[in-house]
Amino acid sequence: MNNVVVHFADGSIQKGYTSDFSVARTAFHLAAIEDHKIEKINIDKLKAVFFVKDFKGDPEHSDMKDFDSSQIVYGKKYRVFFKDGEEFVGTGVGYHPDNLGFFLTPCDPDSNTIRAFVYNEFLSKIEEI
Repeated sequence: MNNVVVHFADGSIQKGYTSDFSVARTAFHLAAIEDHKIEKINIDKLKAVFFVKDFKGDPEHSDMKDFDSSQIVYGKKYRVFFKDGEEFVGTGVGYHPDNLGFFLTPCDPDSNTIRAFVYNEFLSKIEEI
């Protein structure tokens, strides 16, 4: 099971567990952390799905917005801007505007986010850096 924090396009957030997320499918199932109630989540309602180390995170930590020059990275470096104004910087492979979305690994090694699936329709801009 993966710990995920699901950010919806309407601004709502749900936390839970999933074992069937796939970039090849338009939906996945989320078991809520409170009651383990399972809900079907449609990708077209999303902003992004954040695969996280834990659900608490560190409220004092602010993720880096740029790569450290000493970092060894795999894949392309991207800076994405969501329609709600949030910015996310990381590495990814497989970005294509015609796909549903793609995975990004944050540039900050201390981030609570392991990786994120970014839904292309909720992006306002993407830059290869």
